[in-house]
Amino acid sequence: MRIDLNADVGEECGDDAALIPLLTSANVCCGAHAGGPDTMRRTIDLCLRHGVRLGAHVSYPDREHFGRRDLDLPPAEISATVTAQLQALSGIARAAGGELRYLKAHGALYHRMAWDAVVADAVIAALDAFGPKLPLLTLPGSVAMQRAEAAGIVAVGEAFADRGYQDDGQLQPRDLPGALLKDVGEVSSRALAWVRGGLMQSVSGKPFELEARSLCVHGDTPGAVAMAAALRSVLMDAGVELKAFA
Repeated sequence: MRIDLNADVGEECGDDAALIPLLTSANVCCGAHAGGPDTMRRTIDLCLRHGVRLGAHVSYPDREHFGRRDLDLPPAEISATVTAQLQALSGIARAAGGELRYLKAHGALYHRMAWDAVVADAVIAALDAFGPKLPLLTLPGSVAMQRAEAAGIVAVGEAFADRGYQDDGQLQPRDLPGALLKDVGEVSSRALAWVRGGLMQSVSGKPFELEARSLCVHGDTPGAVAMAAALRSVLMDAGVELKAFA
């Protein structure tokens, strides 16, 4: 079995130097919710040094709320900001000798795309026009996954190691109990159970099927480095090959 281990980086709130070497893919912040050109350069350099695949972590233009506030933007404005973020990160990556391999939305935009076809289509339109067509890393079974596949874009399912799930497979909102998992042992054992049986456990204790190729640890989660190291260890001990999906 192959699993990609990804994390959100370049957000100026985690230990990227320690976290990135543990990953196979890195969702690099494009400056809309945090970071900026200098941070992107440093982050990309770290990724290239350690052979980690580069993904564009696009978001609503919302630095004040770290991209975790839903914004009711017109589709054309969403497409425009996603395009600008892709171009900015791609330019820096190419100058460093690298290239973008996929796109993953951040925070409120990620969640909105999961159920709102209009917003999903706006992001996918920017991705489709960017060229070459990059895969979309997103929530399994979501509207975003369906709309991407309909547009001829590869959609890759993502599981979250450090986030709680509702019974229907949606992520638990961050303002509710159980939304963020901080215990390394709990994170590792839950991920291992998912890998072995294909079932993820919700915050209520209900198991549900979750088909995903990539496993995410948020770079701003307390103890993210220890979590990523523990996940690498338990997955490799279980015979899982850690390999980027793109």
